[in-house]
Amino acid sequence: MAALSNGHGSSFFKMPPIKFTKLFINGEFVDSLSGREFETRDPRTGEVITRIAEGAKEDVDVAVKAARAAFDYGPWPRMPGAERAKIMMKWADLVDQNIEEIAALDAIDAGKLYHWCKAVDIPAAASTIRYYAGAADKIHGEVLKASREFHAYTLLEPIGVVGHIIPWNFPSTMFVAKVSPSLAAGCTMVLKPAEQTPLSALFYAHLAKLAGIPDGVLNVVPGFGQTAGVAISLHMDIDKVSFTGSTEVGREVMRAAANSNLKPVSLELGGKSPVIVFDDADVDKAAELALLGILFNKGEICVAGSRVLVQEGIYDEFEKKLVEKAKAWVVGDPFDPKVQQGPQVDKKQFEKILSYIEQGKKEGATLLTGGKRVGNKGYYIEPTIFSNVKEDMLIVQDEIFGPVMALMKFKTIEDAIKIANNTRYGLASGIVTKSLDTANTVSRSIRAGIVWINCYFAFGNDIPYGGYKMSGFGRDFGMEALHKYLQVKSVVTPIYNSPWL
Repeated sequence: MAALSNGHGSSFFKMPPIKFTKLFINGEFVDSLSGREFETRDPRTGEVITRIAEGAKEDVDVAVKAARAAFDYGPWPRMPGAERAKIMMKWADLVDQNIEEIAALDAIDAGKLYHWCKAVDIPAAASTIRYYAGAADKIHGEVLKASREFHAYTLLEPIGVVGHIIPWNFPSTMFVAKVSPSLAAGCTMVLKPAEQTPLSALFYAHLAKLAGIPDGVLNVVPGFGQTAGVAISLHMDIDKVSFTGSTEVGREVMRAAANSNLKPVSLELGGKSPVIVFDDADVDKAAELALLGILFNKGEICVAGSRVLVQEGIYDEFEKKLVEKAKAWVVGDPFDPKVQQGPQVDKKQFEKILSYIEQGKKEGATLLTGGKRVGNKGYYIEPTIFSNVKEDMLIVQDEIFGPVMALMKFKTIEDAIKIANNTRYGLASGIVTKSLDTANTVSRSIRAGIVWINCYFAFGNDIPYGGYKMSGFGRDFGMEALHKYLQVKSVVTPIYNSPWL
């Protein structure tokens, strides 16, 4: 493992000053009404980065009032789609111009790899904004062929004020994945970033203002789930909630929506995704793919390939290569360009992952490698692989959200399908094989929202993403995401003396 270089005085990067720490409501940065603040911490050290204004119910009320006025009376929903697109394109350009600073905010706040954020996450965020900007003037209903003497057509109208509640593992990706399609649709919104990672969300709000997005259209209220999140879910003047996070909290969001104004909800929740490696696979490449599937973003990704199923003919060779590669994986300061894995997001998540590792040992699984913290400062954990696991073990059934893999052996394709589907989740899956027949059979048999064949983490703006079963419902990305924020209205008028219907 690489030696750690922790602390704000990291030799790898000079952190820019934190510019935005207040709530962003109606186009202005403001203090919370209570005056309360909370700390956001650097997971490299556990030290405080800065203090953030803490939004609560009364602040959400003010933000919703601004968003409601912007929707009911403001220009944004009434603009031609092409005008919204121009402003969104300018916003994307501003994101591109500030890539380094935004990447640094996500790295220091979430423990993400700075070089990856700079090269991939933030440019991809700008790309997502442009993708939905391109859709803003292509929102069309259709003319219906009525079976009676009526002329009928549909309109697609913005759903109204949207509440977005986003997680901490991909602060930039999740921000734009929620905000961009709802902006393109003509909605206004209140967004609550995760309390662990508020910094980039506030920066994006600042750039949106500079781009010309009207006041009240985008409001950002940092705070805690039990207060600000609950207030958004229960609010009688919010027309739709989009949530990404744990299944447990997703239930609470759905319950709150039902108990308030029956607002529609879209949920992207947990996962326990299988990666299925067949005997005909290239073992070395399959081992690399499987390792990336669990260690990318330190395992803090809901589609992590946390259950790796390997056919018995190559199992021993695969296990050996996998362990070798895991032991060579570099853990350390996320600002170091040689590092492959930074710290877990905070102390709570760090301790949760370590407790699952201990649980795996108690349940009798074999610890092949890893299982311990790295260094004595910050929230770093070794890449961890268990073998000889049973399907009912907690480390096999529960989403750990960390760099912990359960390695399993199977005999037949039928066995693989059965094991893969033996989970309450259904978010993603991977298949590694050279057989088209195998790939087709398994991909149609797995109960999951996305299936990657001979690849993993193959995301794209035009590829819908979401879950089956307890992984939620609704889709992010693709045109499906845009339609989450639109209502269908049918308009019908009589036809008199027409020669045909």
